[in-house]
Amino acid sequence: MAFSDYQTALVTGASGGMGKAIAERLASRGLEVHAVARSEAKLTELARQAGVVPHVLDVSDTAGMTDLLKDLEIDVLVNNAGVSRPGSILTSDAFDIDEQIDVNLRAALHLSRLVLPGMMARDRGHIVNITSMAGHYEFGGHIAYHATKAAMHTVSRQLRVDAFGRRVRVTEISPGRVETDIFAHVEKIDPAEAKRKYFEGFEMPQTSDIADAVEYAVGAPHYVNIGLIELMPTLQVPGGLRTAKRVGDDVILTGNK
Repeated sequence: MAFSDYQTALVTGASGGMGKAIAERLASRGLEVHAVARSEAKLTELARQAGVVPHVLDVSDTAGMTDLLKDLEIDVLVNNAGVSRPGSILTSDAFDIDEQIDVNLRAALHLSRLVLPGMMARDRGHIVNITSMAGHYEFGGHIAYHATKAAMHTVSRQLRVDAFGRRVRVTEISPGRVETDIFAHVEKIDPAEAKRKYFEGFEMPQTSDIADAVEYAVGAPHYVNIGLIELMPTLQVPGGLRTAKRVGDDVILTGNK
């Protein structure tokens, strides 16, 4: 298994949700996991529980990430950190767009730039990009989130091209709705309220299911590259069709969003 070939991992957005579960899983498989996030308290607790190496750092701080990585050899990079802001292009402000591009796309590009040359020189490595079904399917609002996740889908494909000829693997894991606290953050509501609204009564994948997918991809034999895993609830279907009908000044919408 490829885990025996790897020694170190770096996971961004590691203080909660999917990132925390992934960091814990990789640590349990014997890797030295460098966990990056902004929450010092949560990282300290994660370090105590799972034995990871905590780094309190904003992933969009390119200079800080460059300094962190200058003396590290990273075998497994998990680009997990992400932010989302509600709103169409009609309601988004400059900060909404810039923050999502900085965290969801620019930071992941820079991290890949920083670690890929070393992986290629050592002829081993794995980059895992956590994207979203929003990168493949359109639904209402969140335009910058859709755009950045679609871009990371392309980045994942392109990294395979850039690393061609070396034993460097690239995996995109594209989740649908997963039971995390992201909805509370996006809507700025109490986590208990978000749980009632988005999860109670639904059969939702857990963060452990995402960690399972990462473990499966990283643990595959070195000659196998798992390119894309789309992971969503059985009772969630992406896509749909809507048609608008104009009757005078009224707009009548048909179909499902």
